[in-house]
Amino acid sequence: MPMQMGFRWYGEGNDSIKLSDIKQIPGVTSIVWALHHKQPGEVWEKEEIAQVQKQLEPYGFNMDVVESVNVHDDIKVGLPTRDQYIENYIQTMRNLKEFGVKVICYNFMPVFDWTRTDLFHPLPDGSTALFYEKDLIQDDPRAMADYILKNLNGMTFPGWEPERMARLDELFEMYRPVTKEKLWENLKYFLEKLMPVCHECDIKMAIHMDDPPWDIFGLPRIYTCRENMRRIVELVDSPYNGLTLCSGSLGSSPCNDIPALVREFGGEGHIHFAHVRNIKFTGPGRFEEAAHLSGDGSLDLYEIMKAYYDVGFEGYIRPDHGRMIWDEKGRAGYGLYDRALGASYLNGLWEAIQKNNIQRNGQNGAAAV
Repeated sequence: MPMQMGFRWYGEGNDSIKLSDIKQIPGVTSIVWALHHKQPGEVWEKEEIAQVQKQLEPYGFNMDVVESVNVHDDIKVGLPTRDQYIENYIQTMRNLKEFGVKVICYNFMPVFDWTRTDLFHPLPDGSTALFYEKDLIQDDPRAMADYILKNLNGMTFPGWEPERMARLDELFEMYRPVTKEKLWENLKYFLEKLMPVCHECDIKMAIHMDDPPWDIFGLPRIYTCRENMRRIVELVDSPYNGLTLCSGSLGSSPCNDIPALVREFGGEGHIHFAHVRNIKFTGPGRFEEAAHLSGDGSLDLYEIMKAYYDVGFEGYIRPDHGRMIWDEKGRAGYGLYDRALGASYLNGLWEAIQKNNIQRNGQNGAAAV
């Protein structure tokens, strides 16, 4: 299977972007989707999945990648009730199998999903972008949660559901006794239960790293660097236990060499899903989301895409967070225009790398003759 370019879509009634808009982006073949109205721990019913399939079919998109089937907190914390929630997760996987799903992106982050301190940070070119400043993360997480909830423009974000944030104090109390080692143990328990079903359903699990890749509010974070990646793939030895590699999430820590990580873990077949985006360092613990163009940020997307090509990556890639440009209004980081530019840029890099490789091999072959 060749590399496939995907595009994240939040669903009818929950996204200002229409499937007919995405269809006009050259090279996009896959919709990265989820049932965003479902709470963690609930079974995704076949009838609900079939509705999404019916929406995608007229446009020829596949629904191979789900992002995300969120993991219930009782599983992460390791409560006695976790087994029932794991059974629900397994039933969801079996239901997804019937619709051809191949990859489930998920995370094991305590309390919060991704974290930013500004959703509409003004950039010099007149656009706005997601922004993070470590010094603005104070002792009280409620202020940050309230800010994000007030700026979602009536839309949902996974991990930031109002129902969930209403339980913020309760969630922090739940995680108080959970150390990093305990979180590792609970992740292993979860994966050991899932792997036989992954083999049965031919569905790969692709864990997303912590975003940003460092501890916040005293919460444990366990997917932040190369050493964590190695430990994850060795927790359960299975080709179905793998990684989502987000260049912007891991790349927001300058010590993470993204092309090298792609070559190491992609070369071993552990990367099942790739988010490729750019960020710009603005100081220690400070970064802003940037256009995908390498020169606009701190990451070299040519080298990242070349690494994927060189290891023979045949999975799914999507552009990630984009700026809000051309006066577009919508979900912060997930507008149409800049992500469409990003998809075209990534496809252009891939085509250039591919043709250069073919030409070089052809010349080498001719020289050998």
